[in-house]
Order: sequence, then C-alpha cells, then structure tokens
Amino acid sequence: MTSSDELLQHEPHENRYAMYVGGELASVVDYRVKGKQISFHHTYTAPHMRGKGLAGKIVQFAVDDVEQTTDYRIVPMCWYVGIWFDEHPERSELLSR
Repeated sequence: MTSSDELLQHEPHENRYAMYVGGELASVVDYRVKGKQISFHHTYTAPHMRGKGLAGKIVQFAVDDVEQTTDYRIVPMCWYVGIWFDEHPERSELLSR
C-alpha cells in the first residue's frame, strides 16, 4: 500500500522499477533480462529519502510485478534484493535455481 503522493511504476524503456514521491524520483530497482531470468542488479534510494522503507516498497512492487506479469525467475544480484528475499522466504519460489 502506498500513500497518495507515492507512485510506483515499471519503466521498461529504462530497465527499472521506479518510485516517485511528490513527483520526485525517490527509489529505483534496475534490472537486466537474459532468457527466462531477470537480474535485479542495483537498488537506489535518494539520500534524503533513506530510512523510510522506500527500497523495501519498490523491491516488493518489482517482485510482485515479475510474478504477476512474466514467467521470469529472479536473480538477486544486488545485496539489498538478496536481503529482501532472506526476509521473505515465502517468495523464494521466484528465485532462479
């Protein structure tokens, strides 16, 4: 769930999932697709917006979108995405084996 000033979206032309807060780009998850795998290789949150849980929200949004709209398996190359999966073992079926 997001507040009314948060916008989460998939930006395939940029190979990223993005979160905007008050119209400002706040957090992103960058990815690469190879075959049937999607590699989340970089997560970023603007320094002045850190500590508010935004990275967790954008990673969950990205994981949910991959699960609902593709048959990709996720490769968590970014340390933050790896930790997110450690904290959400119920989503491990989405990981590449």
